[in-house]
Amino acid sequence: MSSPAKAAPSISTAVRAVLRRAAEVYRDSPATALQLRDQLDRLDEPLRVAVAGKVKAGKSTLLNALVGEQIAPTDAGECTRVITWYRDAPSPRVTLMPHRGAPRQLPLTRADGRLEFDLGGSAPDDVDRLLVDWPSHGLRTTTLIDTPGIASLSAHISARAIALLAPEDRPSDADAVIYLMRHLHATDVRFLESFYDQVGAPAAVVNTVAVLSRADEIGASRLDAMVSARQIARRYRTEPKVRRVCQTVVAVAGLLAQTARTLRQVEFSALCELAQTSRSELDALLLSADRFTAPQAHPTLPAQTRGALVERFGLFGLRLATTLIRQGHREPAGLTQELVRRSGLDELRTVLATQFTERRDVLKARSALLLVDRALREEPCSEAHQLAGEVERILAGAHEFRELRLLAELRAPDVALPPDARSDAERLLGGHGTPTPSRLGLEPDADRAALREAAIAALARWQRRAESPLSDRTASERARVVVRSCEGMLARLAQDQADS
Repeated sequence: MSSPAKAAPSISTAVRAVLRRAAEVYRDSPATALQLRDQLDRLDEPLRVAVAGKVKAGKSTLLNALVGEQIAPTDAGECTRVITWYRDAPSPRVTLMPHRGAPRQLPLTRADGRLEFDLGGSAPDDVDRLLVDWPSHGLRTTTLIDTPGIASLSAHISARAIALLAPEDRPSDADAVIYLMRHLHATDVRFLESFYDQVGAPAAVVNTVAVLSRADEIGASRLDAMVSARQIARRYRTEPKVRRVCQTVVAVAGLLAQTARTLRQVEFSALCELAQTSRSELDALLLSADRFTAPQAHPTLPAQTRGALVERFGLFGLRLATTLIRQGHREPAGLTQELVRRSGLDELRTVLATQFTERRDVLKARSALLLVDRALREEPCSEAHQLAGEVERILAGAHEFRELRLLAELRAPDVALPPDARSDAERLLGGHGTPTPSRLGLEPDADRAALREAAIAALARWQRRAESPLSDRTASERARVVVRSCEGMLARLAQDQADS
């Protein structure tokens, strides 16, 4: 058994050095040098995550749920036709960035708890983006980018989202993507395939999560709708055409998630009043939105109140909320927590933390190297060969990239590896989370001895596979990547023990 390897130097350090060198090399090409310097600054920013999907997929609703406030417009107004960035900031502000001319601030207004802003007379086609600065814990580690609907009836509106996510002349402005879909269609797969590139790893696999965003509708808004939706999501995860283009699939009832995170006291009181209605009467009322909002449908709740409730919760949310209140959730905080959990939002946030936030440095490094590689190919110069060699050394030598490439390969349907070994490899490579306990399949609070024992066992297991005479060259090389991941875990555990 080989001795544990020393922890590799930070990939960010190597990439910063390459970016600085490239900016110096292209100092006489102002546009390229500016892009490179911007990319250097980008390494210190929060992770940029774009929210994409077809029209009416629920992008803005899910964004509001993730932030915990209604700051993204969810109607079909002109602002939904513009790319909008949401960033954490000390104070609220909306800035319009035009294609031509100077940026200008837009007025901020609130209506019925929602943030509203208009373009101040500017046509959507004249706006490059809106920047929404908003104090929010949910935005401290992630900048969210709301995109216009893909496959829009207006081709140029759809093109704006595609240009941001898969531009032809530069790396994407987004480090990662949440792709929303109501069902899996061929157009969804084709769009996800457009994220693929030849540098590093296929982008869609390593930085895309798919979301069944209106999951409650899959089960016709029945009380058990999310059970059906989660079963469909699990089935999608195992389909080769889906595994090939994204990391995982999560079912989320977006409207319920948004409403639960922004629940108002007056709404809670109305829900409690509804829950006092007999089960049979309430079930009959909730057969349709029209029946529920009919003028004389309820003896005490006005039709206007019921109309607002069904708009905020949907029929599924009303059925679930009143059921939970009957079961004992009689405080707003407790009801909110349970509604958020049942909506699927907690699962999505966990996935985003393990697949995106924990891989922040490597995802950003990948975007930076894509930019340098493109500059070298499109603007050859006397020092291009040396820079290209450095980029290649980082891509080939950084174990983080080897892990991502192998994770992508393991999701291909033709990989000759038993299912249990494939699952074991994915977990050890960080496919279920990059912390050592997650990689080893142990609880987060597992002690050092248990972690070391599991890492040694995994190392021995994959060393045998790497050295097996029955393994061909490709299989041995893949096994050695997993071996290196195990060695890295043992090195980190030894360093932690030395530091303690």
